[in-house]
Amino acid sequence: MNARHPVFANVELPTDRTLLMGIVNVTPDSFSDGGKWFGVDQAIERGLQLVAQGADIIDVGGESTRPNSTRISAEEELGRIEKVVEALVEEGVVVSVDTLHAKTAAAVCKAGAHIINDVSGGRWDADMPRVMADSDAVCILQHWRGLPGAPDEKILTSGSIDTVLTELDAQVEDVLKAGVKRERIVVDPGLGFAKTADASWSVIAGLREMMSKSEFPILIGHSRKRFVQTISDELASPDEVTAALTALVAAEGAWAVRVHEARGNLAAIRAGSRWLNALMTDSLE
Repeated sequence: MNARHPVFANVELPTDRTLLMGIVNVTPDSFSDGGKWFGVDQAIERGLQLVAQGADIIDVGGESTRPNSTRISAEEELGRIEKVVEALVEEGVVVSVDTLHAKTAAAVCKAGAHIINDVSGGRWDADMPRVMADSDAVCILQHWRGLPGAPDEKILTSGSIDTVLTELDAQVEDVLKAGVKRERIVVDPGLGFAKTADASWSVIAGLREMMSKSEFPILIGHSRKRFVQTISDELASPDEVTAALTALVAAEGAWAVRVHEARGNLAAIRAGSRWLNALMTDSLE
C-alpha cells in the first residue's frame, strides 16, 4: 500500500486503504445535487448518514464551482456551513471544508475543521496560503487553471501528467513559502476542472505515473463529473461509473476519493485496496 499520508494534528485515519471522503454541498446550485442539502439540519443529517455508510471524512462546501457558477462572499458561504462544521466536529467526524476563501478557511478551522480543501490550490485568494500555514489543518491543493466557464480558464486538452504535476509543484512551492508544512499537503489533479473529458480520462488513467512522480498523497475527485457522464446511460448511472473508477483508483493506492455516495464506493475501495495489498504481498514472496 502507498505509504504516503498527510500528518494530522489530532486525527487518526486508516492507512491500509484508500479513504472515502463524502461530499455535502450546502448550496442551492451545485451541478449534481444543488439544493438537496441546502439547510443546516439537512446537511448535518446527510453528513452523519454518509459516515454511517462508511465515509472516513466529510467534505462540506458552501459555494458551487460548477461551470459558470456565481461567486458568493465569504460571509455568505460561512453562514451556510459554519454550524454544519461545528455540529459534525462535535459528533467526532473528520471534517474537510471545500472553499476558495481565506476568511472562510480561518473561521472553519477555529470551529474544528481538520482539512482545508481549496480547488484553486491557494491561487484564488492571496491570503489563503497564510491561513493554511497558520492553521493545523491538512491542506488539499487542486491543480488550477481557472474556474469552469470563467473567461480566464485555460483548458487542458491533453492529459499530460508532467504538465499537471509541474503546475501543481508551482502551487505547492507557493504555500510552502508561506509556511505550510510539507507533511500536511495533499494534491488533487483536478479532474473536470479546466480539462476536456478526454484529458480528464487521460489524467486518471495516468494515476500510477502521477503517484510515482509526486511526493505527496493524492486525492481523486471524479464523482459525477462530466467525463464520467460520457460513458453513463440508463444502464450505467454516473454513480455506478464513479464506483467502478473508485475501485481502479483504490487499486493504485491513492490516498482518498471524494464522492457523493458512500454506498458502492466503500465496496469499491475494499475490493481495490484488497487487490493492491494482494499484489504487494505476492511481490514480496
